[in-house]
Amino acid sequence: MDNFVYEYLVRVCFGKDCVRQHLRQLLECCWETVLLAYGGGSVRKNGIYDQIMGELKAADKSVVEFAGIMPNPTYAKVQEGATLVRENHVDFILAVGGGSVIDCCKIVAAQAKSSQDIWEMEFTDHRYPQEWVPMGAVVTASGTGAEMNNGAVITNEDKKVKAGLLGAYADFALLDPASTLSLPMGQVISGAFDTLSHCMETYFEKLDHVILSDEISEAVMRNVIRNLRILTENPQDMEARNELMWASAMGENGILKIGEVTDFQAHQMEHQLGAYTDCNHGQGLAVIHPVLYRHIYENNIGRFARFACEVWGISPKGKTEQELALAGIDALTDFIKEVGLPTTLTEIGITDEGILKAVADTCNITAGCCKKLTCDEIFEILKECV
Repeated sequence: MDNFVYEYLVRVCFGKDCVRQHLRQLLECCWETVLLAYGGGSVRKNGIYDQIMGELKAADKSVVEFAGIMPNPTYAKVQEGATLVRENHVDFILAVGGGSVIDCCKIVAAQAKSSQDIWEMEFTDHRYPQEWVPMGAVVTASGTGAEMNNGAVITNEDKKVKAGLLGAYADFALLDPASTLSLPMGQVISGAFDTLSHCMETYFEKLDHVILSDEISEAVMRNVIRNLRILTENPQDMEARNELMWASAMGENGILKIGEVTDFQAHQMEHQLGAYTDCNHGQGLAVIHPVLYRHIYENNIGRFARFACEVWGISPKGKTEQELALAGIDALTDFIKEVGLPTTLTEIGITDEGILKAVADTCNITAGCCKKLTCDEIFEILKECV
């Protein structure tokens, strides 16, 4: 296990009616002007907007609205929000939504406190925000775990790059699984797969021995698989929704990464694919993961064999280590099909090799969970995804 320092900054309130029970109390002691940030308007249709506005008014807050945050939030939207914060003297940001809204607000919070362009600060000067406008999150769509950390994925349309930035930590996060009931099931499923992906991206790293973080990760993966199966059979099952929302948080609160060398190469590939095509994040990951793993499993075959046994329950009896490793990847592929996610880029309308080549050539290449890929290898993987 590598050395580590672990500190957790986000206060989490989880469960039914947690907004009504906690939001006013969390806000009433400080802050006067709140930026209420949300996406395309679903919060107005499902009653969450009215509920939160009621709590803000009861806490005697002035409210500035920041609406229309899109999936795959853009850097232009970040700058729009930062301008709103400055012009209206906002002293608290409340993000209401899923990962896109929360990610956007993390960078808005940091950009509003800096006169320097935050993209240039992080990618050119390699400096990171040390202060930000305080913020909180009301999570209405789980999967990303965005409320649990200060990382954010933002698309810079001018540069044709979708990349991770660091911004604000939320002071608090309110997680009510009932808020996910109004979401389309496709969104719930792709979100849950994002959780599974976060676990896999941490699990398949370079260490060849198993540490506590790995065993916790295996438990979270089994939980996601089990409860996503339950939910696809019965979308009203609240216990499954509870488990998936907390699994999402566990995937990104840092616990699974303690002592690990993380990779996230599949995420880097999907992010850049999203920069060129605006594809759904969870769907893109579902297509990429099995193909990527068939390319790299031999570089850490023991870990992939363990994945088959401990996560998918495959018996090692009568199988070589290679057969076991491939059986685990096949089980992942079968599960993706079972829950209705795509297994090819063709299914989500991406077939242009020119786009795939551009994605490969501009993709951020990490140290690699098992091996460091080249641009050419990424291009071959993406072509196999079609």
